[in-house]
Amino acid sequence: MTSPWVASLFAIFLWWFSTGAILVAVRRADRQGTHGMTVFAGVPLLVLGFWAVAASLANTSVQGVYLGFLGALAVWGWVEMAFLTGVVTGPMRDDCLPGLSGKDRFNRAFATVAYHELLLTVGLLGLVLLSQGAPNRMALATYLVLFLARIFAKLNLFFGVPRINLEFVPDRLQHLKSYFRRGPATLAFPVAITVLTALLAVCAERLWMAGTDAHIVGFSLLTALAALALLEHWLMVIPLPDAKLWRWMLPAPKTMTKEER
Repeated sequence: MTSPWVASLFAIFLWWFSTGAILVAVRRADRQGTHGMTVFAGVPLLVLGFWAVAASLANTSVQGVYLGFLGALAVWGWVEMAFLTGVVTGPMRDDCLPGLSGKDRFNRAFATVAYHELLLTVGLLGLVLLSQGAPNRMALATYLVLFLARIFAKLNLFFGVPRINLEFVPDRLQHLKSYFRRGPATLAFPVAITVLTALLAVCAERLWMAGTDAHIVGFSLLTALAALALLEHWLMVIPLPDAKLWRWMLPAPKTMTKEER
């Protein structure tokens, strides 16, 4: 597990598998109406994630690096599941008003995800506090990459990109579609690509200069994660069937009425 190729493939597989697992859980919650129970059942994952993060902070070995990476992903995954099930979203759950634009549209859009953004930020601040002075801050670095990529993704969906995959939008978040804008890429896209490319370059450079097994593994994981974040943004403009990666493993959707959401 000290090979940079093995670590990179591990990160890619975990990204694919964890995304699919969350989508499966959310799709089943939509079909069975067990959204709150699904999030509650995932609490052990959250607890295990924080345990892994805490256990990794003083552990500078390869094991400690993997623990920090897995812990951050577990915390992030639970928060995402809470959002996709519609349990932690925002005070606004209605469609965007026709003709709304500018600041009013942005404020209304932010209100649809405000609680989720707050929870993600609380998680980030918690990791910052936990990681202060710690010799192993892999968990914080992992969470930061995910946090940055998610912010840019949401901004691009709001301002506009040519390709938006609506297939996996859960039943209780159908109103979010009205806040997405499908059209030519705006300035938000090159800004996101530039920042994420720079992040990837920094991680790759640190990997190239790494002198210990722990550093090699850590920067391999981060480089793979940054590359995936960059790829996800390019898929907003490049017509590739990325949905096929998960479609085959998901149960059939159950359409809900607006009153059921």
